[in-house]
Order: sequence, then C-alpha cells, then structure tokens
Amino acid sequence: MRRILFAVLAAMLLGRCTGPADDEGNVAIARKMFEAFNAHQWEAMAGYYNEPASFLDPSLGKAYVDQHRADVVRKYAEMEQLFPDIQDQITGIYPSGDRVVVEFTSTGTMGDSVSFSLPIVTVLTFQDGHIVKDATYYDLENP
Repeated sequence: MRRILFAVLAAMLLGRCTGPADDEGNVAIARKMFEAFNAHQWEAMAGYYNEPASFLDPSLGKAYVDQHRADVVRKYAEMEQLFPDIQDQITGIYPSGDRVVVEFTSTGTMGDSVSFSLPIVTVLTFQDGHIVKDATYYDLENP
C-alpha cells in the first residue's frame, strides 16, 4: 500500500502541467475545505465540490461513485454523530497541476470510550475552482 501511494505521489509531482498560480489556488481551496471539515460546517465543506463529484473511498466501495453535495453533507453529519470531536490534521500537502495530494491524520472519539487516529491520503482533482474527484486512501486493517 505504501509503495502504491509513493508511486502515485511521485508520478503526480513529476507530471506537473500547470503553473504555480494554479497550484496555490488549488491548495488554498483544499485548505479551506479542511477548515470547514474541522469546524463541522458540512454544507460549506460540500460547497468546495463540483455537483456532482466523483469519490473513491473505501467507505463507498472499491470503485468511483458520483456523490452530490447533499450526499457529502449527510455522510459527514452522520460521522459527526458517531464521533462528535472528529478532526483532520494536515501533515503534508503537495500540489501538482490540477491535483492536490493531501496527507492527514483523522482523529475522533465515540462517546467516552472508543477513539481512533487514522492516517489518510487524499488526491483531490480540481476543475474551475471546484473538486471534481476525491480519491481517498486509508487502511482500516493496519491503522
């Protein structure tokens, strides 16, 4: 899994096709999306996505799935019900053309007992200032 992620990161960083201004704009949008997540502002967070956007996420299956903003809001509102203190801490952010790779650690506590800390990598693809693809990778078997 780590080799695959490294290969994806390396290929994306070597395959840059737009300038630094595009990279900076996409990184700023990615950071704002994570800020909305950490504030549990699900509608604001969903607003950074295209309508619909394509998601690759183990929680949704093994293939890309189109999701509307309302689906995104519902998913994260339900997650907040389980983990009221859920937060994402960005540990690395790497722009490459129309994509931004974000490394982060997601943490949260269920009630007073069960807590988690999960390293995640997300590849966000941008078009016209919105996220059109969100490919998220994590390993629940070996957190």
